[in-house]
Amino acid sequence: MKMLLIETATQVCSTVLASNGSIVAHRESSQPNAHSSLLAVFIDEMLREASLVPADLDAVCVSAGPGSYTGLRIGVSTAKGLCYALGKTLVSVPTLQSMAALYYRQHPDYHGLVCPMIDARRMECYTAVVDPNLEMLRPIGADVIEAGIYDRWLEAAPMVFIGDGAAKTRPLLGNHPNAIYDDNFVLSAEGMLPVAMRKLESGQTEDVAYFEPFYLKDFVAKKSVVHGLR
Repeated sequence: MKMLLIETATQVCSTVLASNGSIVAHRESSQPNAHSSLLAVFIDEMLREASLVPADLDAVCVSAGPGSYTGLRIGVSTAKGLCYALGKTLVSVPTLQSMAALYYRQHPDYHGLVCPMIDARRMECYTAVVDPNLEMLRPIGADVIEAGIYDRWLEAAPMVFIGDGAAKTRPLLGNHPNAIYDDNFVLSAEGMLPVAMRKLESGQTEDVAYFEPFYLKDFVAKKSVVHGLR
């Protein structure tokens, strides 16, 4: 089983080529606003590195969101285009679940909870609470970060906060003995692999024609603030 994994939900543009559950090649960049220029290049480089062509793929997995509207559109449109053109299977993984899976992969001795957080501006974050089995104990939501919001889980077990939205909880939870912060966490397509494999095995695939990213919030276009433009 050869699978391409695409992660573009945040500032990180990350791709992985996997074979039978093992990573064969990996490309990643945190260069701002570069997803559209890097994604196809990364995919081509990885396939060449593995001496494969696109038709050799069995499935394409994409990070489903929530996250950056533009980033998600780029990743999903690329994944759907490949699957449609090649007749391949499309799989999606919620971005927050992927973040938690990556953290557990990187910290095999950690058995507490993970709270992945993506900044949604102001005091809002896209967030969830995930256990070591990658089950979501608290469903994905766009939450206003306020006192007491995570008390139920913090009283039960240690919980690590990861992602670019985690800093918003520090003033409220930073002194809680079960609150842990990992400021070095960086999202990667690697996190999707265990969830994607599980979905493929259970037949949880997407309709290539109708699949859309999980935006969670409506896109709001802003007026230009460039001087001289009205």
